[in-house]
Amino acid sequence: MPPTLASLVHHSALKLTVRAGEDRLDVPVRWAHVSELADPVPYMEGGELLLITALKLDAEDPQAMRRYVKRLVGAGVVGLGFAVGVNYDEVPKALVDAAEQEGLPLLEVPRRTPFLAISKAVSAAIAADQYRAVTAGFAAQRELTKQALTDGPEGLLAALASQVDGWAALYDASGAVVAAAPEWAGRRAARLTPDVERLRERPAPASAVVGGAGPAESGETAGNADRIELHTLGTGRRPRAALAVGTASALGTAERYAVHSAIALLTLTTERSRSLHAAEQRIGTAVLRMLLAGEPDHARAVAGDLYGKLLDAPFRVLVAEPPSTAEQDADPLGALTEVVESAAARSGEAVLVVPEGGRLVVLAADGGAAVAAVARYTAALEGARSGGEARESEEPVVGLSAPAGPIAAAAAYRQAEQALSVARRRGRVLVEHEQLAAGSVLPLLADDAVKAFADGLLRALYEHDATGRGDLVASLRAWLSRHGQWDAAAADLGVHRHTLRYRMRRVEEILGRSLDDPDVRMELWLALKATSADSAS
Repeated sequence: MPPTLASLVHHSALKLTVRAGEDRLDVPVRWAHVSELADPVPYMEGGELLLITALKLDAEDPQAMRRYVKRLVGAGVVGLGFAVGVNYDEVPKALVDAAEQEGLPLLEVPRRTPFLAISKAVSAAIAADQYRAVTAGFAAQRELTKQALTDGPEGLLAALASQVDGWAALYDASGAVVAAAPEWAGRRAARLTPDVERLRERPAPASAVVGGAGPAESGETAGNADRIELHTLGTGRRPRAALAVGTASALGTAERYAVHSAIALLTLTTERSRSLHAAEQRIGTAVLRMLLAGEPDHARAVAGDLYGKLLDAPFRVLVAEPPSTAEQDADPLGALTEVVESAAARSGEAVLVVPEGGRLVVLAADGGAAVAAVARYTAALEGARSGGEARESEEPVVGLSAPAGPIAAAAAYRQAEQALSVARRRGRVLVEHEQLAAGSVLPLLADDAVKAFADGLLRALYEHDATGRGDLVASLRAWLSRHGQWDAAAADLGVHRHTLRYRMRRVEEILGRSLDDPDVRMELWLALKATSADSAS
């Protein structure tokens, strides 16, 4: 405990006597300061015991003393020591009355007690308190280290909660609670997820102090979470985790040592987990290559129990790329990775995440939490973009395969790549391969290569029509739409069927192709559709 006015009064060598404010002696004293200035307030920081002899004060003037004492109280001075036997034989009544009125403790200092003795006593008490705090901090560090080594993060949090007489919680990269101590703190910590998410947006390392998290839960003491500190964990640009510490009041020196030790230990744990995660990714890369090479049995042998039953049940393949307009400081694939891994961790399901060059490949259980989290995340990005709240440069481009098993992994990978290509062409965040199969092929004709083919195939017909010698393009479109039925197509055009027959012969002559060939008819129909879509856009 730091020194208080009470501890100085009880100091046998100082012989101090209380003249006012006897009920306020339990306040801590940060320092003892001597000043004979009529207005020492500009030189006060708060928490001082001010020592005076009233050399430049009219201590017998009631109004002057009221103003003087009021200024001291406003500056945060916790006590006033008045030396008798120097300028005044006793403490003037005006000063006593003013101190009583403002609630400022007033101590009489006998002549035989020099101010230096009081300053030394305060300094010694502060030094002793700091030594105790440092000693307690080292003891806390040893205990936290022991618990971290024996019981992991859960044991460390329990020891930390005991050290600070409060509670502690650990969050993963998504802001979800991983562990908490005591047991009731989990529900309280979960309410702070929005605060953790906001903290993660700041450059690391970052910390914040937030207010209480609502009414007390069953088993907790009322008000023991009035003050909550949040700290990010990890050495990278993106925090890997966060720590919350809830206490009834501001942390003391010993408690601060304990929190800093916990941050260091949890950061080491996080970085160790990152190293293990990197090793796991290398194994995942090997497993993925074996699956794509059509060797599911070898993939299972290499994976062992690392991915649980992921390779024995239907899974989906996700392929993601950053947008072509990605900014240097943006990390859309990193954010997507956190979404996938956090969802899988919370649900206890296995997931294979493999960075592949500038892309990200994910194998996740069909119908599992990871796939659902990706769907929610990309839908939120689409919604934010339509509302003008997001930038395309910060969004990934994602293709998702249909459900597949290990034998069909290569086909699922191709499906994801095809869906990714369509997503990029359409300016979408996510496209599922099943959506392509259930839709129409016509939107795919917007590809530049298809447009170029269509323009080249039909250019001669358009040039012919431009001379005003007939309407071969419209006639070809009508004839193909009627499946080669002359009368129906002629009626659509409002011409005689012999006129239409003549025009189709001219089409064959100009193109050098036979309309009896079904492949030619198919290519011409798709070319007409592609040019129509281009004109409509």
